[in-house]
Amino acid sequence: MSAMSGGRGWFDEDAGPVVRPYALTKGRTRATSYELDLITLVVARQPLPPNARALSPNYQRVLSACGYPVSVAEVAARADLPLGVVKILISDLIERDYVVFGPDSSPTAGPSLDMMQKVLDGIRKL
Repeated sequence: MSAMSGGRGWFDEDAGPVVRPYALTKGRTRATSYELDLITLVVARQPLPPNARALSPNYQRVLSACGYPVSVAEVAARADLPLGVVKILISDLIERDYVVFGPDSSPTAGPSLDMMQKVLDGIRKL
């Protein structure tokens, strides 16, 4: 009786529309062309080509969330789609040249050796 909670059962319409994420991405579970991090910045090209209007509603939602430089995580939140789905859709949009992406401020990239040497030299001067 897990469907019962507090003496009241929930029904399918209470749960809202349920669609498996892979159904939105044509069975793909990861982007094949671009590895996008949560903090990678993306932005839609302006003006969008006229054929962008023919894209599916999910692509439209992602494009509208990319009106200005925004992180992939923020696009997922604004488009109200799962993050994995958004990464794949953004990758598709990059391939079609509707969206561009830039470097993120990923901590894995780390500072350059030159910058670290300058900091060290500055500390030694103190």
